[in-house]
Amino acid sequence: MADIAPFSLKGRFWRGNLHTHSNLSDGALPLDRAVEAYKDAGYDFVQMSEHFIDRYRWPVADTRPFRSNRFTTLIGAELHAMATEVGELWHIVAAGLPLDFEPPAPDETGPELAARATAAGAFVGIAHPAWSQLSIGDGNALTAAHAVEIYNHGCFVEVDRGDGWYLLDQLLRQGRRLTAFATDDAHFKSDDAFGGWVHVKAETLEPEALLEALKAGQYYSSQGPQIHELAIDGDELWIASSPVNAIGVVGHNSRSAGRYGRAITEARIDLGMLGKSWTEVKRSPWIRIVLIDPAGKRAWTNPIWHDER
Repeated sequence: MADIAPFSLKGRFWRGNLHTHSNLSDGALPLDRAVEAYKDAGYDFVQMSEHFIDRYRWPVADTRPFRSNRFTTLIGAELHAMATEVGELWHIVAAGLPLDFEPPAPDETGPELAARATAAGAFVGIAHPAWSQLSIGDGNALTAAHAVEIYNHGCFVEVDRGDGWYLLDQLLRQGRRLTAFATDDAHFKSDDAFGGWVHVKAETLEPEALLEALKAGQYYSSQGPQIHELAIDGDELWIASSPVNAIGVVGHNSRSAGRYGRAITEARIDLGMLGKSWTEVKRSPWIRIVLIDPAGKRAWTNPIWHDER
């Protein structure tokens, strides 16, 4: 069987959160305590994504003093511009910004701001689409994005609008090759921390290595379950993971394939169950995999494109 990236790549998985806030913007904790909270919780890295608006004097948090050999940080922010199709403020997570990233011009649009962040070297994600009520038109407008935030823990625990797959799946159907990241968006004012994260595959914990891996889609997202191995041979998928009760495979239509039971740690799944052999012309051009553990916690792979295997 052919192993699938990032599971086939050298290095190890590093656990990190890309979206959280301190009192540099609207979070409850000072910067040092917010960073330490993730370090104490066993994370390998964190990004403080302060709201990059004039109300907070355009903060890009300098977290370099908190780096060590066993824990690191990415420099970034949550960028804003007016307006989406429903007149909302754009929320754009950008990891890997320069500390002197320029504030947006008064007439700079969200798509233009995202493009400028990408040009500056950032990994750019469309934040909490359900909470922001983003339309497919909004998603299509943000052509510079690398990814969609498919789970936002803060939005989930506070108002049950933490999902982003509705947007990403439809963008994938249109041929957009975006990846999927989960986050906390923690403000530490409610139970909004440590609920969603990414596992990034890289050979080192250097911020540059993590950033390049994120841009290349070399990660998966989780609320708890761990994916150890993943391989595909023709129409057969093989996966190994921590114990889960469901492993589902979905593509561009309503059909699915999977394995269901109790404490599953290995499974072989026939992709022909998706309705057409994955090797046929009418196959789904992409699939993604979701794992659900006994507590209902999930892990998600990035989309796997047939022509990129």
